[in-house]
Amino acid sequence: MPQPLDLTVLDAVTLFAGDTELQLVPSLKTRAILAFLAITGRPHSREYLCELFFADTKDPRGSLRWSLSRLRAVLNLDMPRLITNRRNVHLDMSHIRLDLDVVRQTYMNQTPQTPDLLRAALLVSRRPLAHLSMPRQDRFDDWLTQEREMILSMQGHIIKALTAASDLSDEIALKWLRHWVRIAPRSHDAAFALWQRLTQCDQQQEADVVATTYRKMVGNKPGSWYAAAPPLKIPLRRNHEQTIRYCTTADRIRIAYASTGDGPPLVKAANWLNHLELDWDSPIWGDTFRTLSNNHTLIRYDERGNGLSDWNVRQLDFTAFVDDLEAVVDSLGIERFPLLGLSQGCAVSIAYAVRHPERVSALVLVGGYAAGWRHAMTPAQLEQREAVLTLTRHGWGTSNPAYRHIFSQTFMPDADADRLAWFDDFQRRSTSAENAVRFQEAFGDIDVRHLLGQVRVPTLVLHARADQRIPVSHGRELAEAIPNATFVELDSPNHIILGDEPAWQVFMDEITRFLRIHGDAAPSQ
Repeated sequence: MPQPLDLTVLDAVTLFAGDTELQLVPSLKTRAILAFLAITGRPHSREYLCELFFADTKDPRGSLRWSLSRLRAVLNLDMPRLITNRRNVHLDMSHIRLDLDVVRQTYMNQTPQTPDLLRAALLVSRRPLAHLSMPRQDRFDDWLTQEREMILSMQGHIIKALTAASDLSDEIALKWLRHWVRIAPRSHDAAFALWQRLTQCDQQQEADVVATTYRKMVGNKPGSWYAAAPPLKIPLRRNHEQTIRYCTTADRIRIAYASTGDGPPLVKAANWLNHLELDWDSPIWGDTFRTLSNNHTLIRYDERGNGLSDWNVRQLDFTAFVDDLEAVVDSLGIERFPLLGLSQGCAVSIAYAVRHPERVSALVLVGGYAAGWRHAMTPAQLEQREAVLTLTRHGWGTSNPAYRHIFSQTFMPDADADRLAWFDDFQRRSTSAENAVRFQEAFGDIDVRHLLGQVRVPTLVLHARADQRIPVSHGRELAEAIPNATFVELDSPNHIILGDEPAWQVFMDEITRFLRIHGDAAPSQ
């Protein structure tokens, strides 16, 4: 019987057999390869591993062979755990216990016990995977950034759940919340949770310091914290309200998707940007997603390049976006469903509906367009857009939110400072600078104008009258070109309709009424 091994990757990469530490070579790249294989849990081609880890060496394949031989000598003593052939490399995790899996399992548990939460919180109590950073390894760094953001998101949910446990004292809860703010100082959720608990415990002086510090950090005043009703001492919401799973596309990209609510399916196409964990509880989309989940099983997903899906991808274009949607609905086995598109998700929804008319019962298109920015701009406008791409490329991941603020203010000119600050941070955490540029370039190339006349399903088009991101004329063009489409103009300047503006209720009422008539899962006779 092979002996189970214990592998830690959240802190320094270490490997144990029982109480005995197995000696790994000191090579950072070799340890990073081990961590990468363990965290991803799937086979990878040698070519891909060479691109990730050895693009800066004269002999990438030789360097990879050396690292694999050193790992094989430690991992394969009593059974073949590291399995290699001429093309692929795979780490068999069936007899390896990974520390990150403890965190994942606790996070996914709908009713976690306090000791389990505490153990998971301790595992993620430091900056995750910090020891794996390597200079001049851009592709690996993109993957590492993605994994860190996923772990940080789980960290936040675990600490929130832990500090809401009824058997945890205020003293211990505050200790953990203070720690969360120290390791994630720009996190709105961390600062607000600490401020709220301090207020509950009548420690208003420290609560005011937390609010002031956060304001100075992000450059905005958290006024809505004080404007809100006094916080009640109730358990904070946990992520078990949604179920997150993964599927794999034809080109082996891992796509995260989530389902919430109960009832007939409603599938939402991805948009700029998505992160299943962050946007579910967000002050931006939370009201909309929860309302849609009241009468439907709402299915959302993070398309490739952002959120919880794979960031490090070769193909990031419109065809891939449609393929990602197809992979999600195929994995769920849904035969027929209404499809909701927001912004560029409208074009993706249209393309899918034309490709699979037998599977789509209705289309709801919000703030959409048929042709991307490259197809309609003047030379001067194109030059301005290219300048934004340059700013994004160089400033996206910095602590200065000015670059991301370009997007936030055009998406929601009516939003308060708290929402804009949240959206700034959300964008940074949802994708890398490289992918933010690639997304914008892909959106510019979108063109489904030739498909509009081929749509054969009932279609509702909604668009904000003063939308500063996508002019309302684009929505009218969709409605005019799609046979028998219904057009509703919303009285709002916001590209993202917010839950506390008057237009939001109209927005939700129109969607509810339309889906009640056309959103059935069975094809009409």
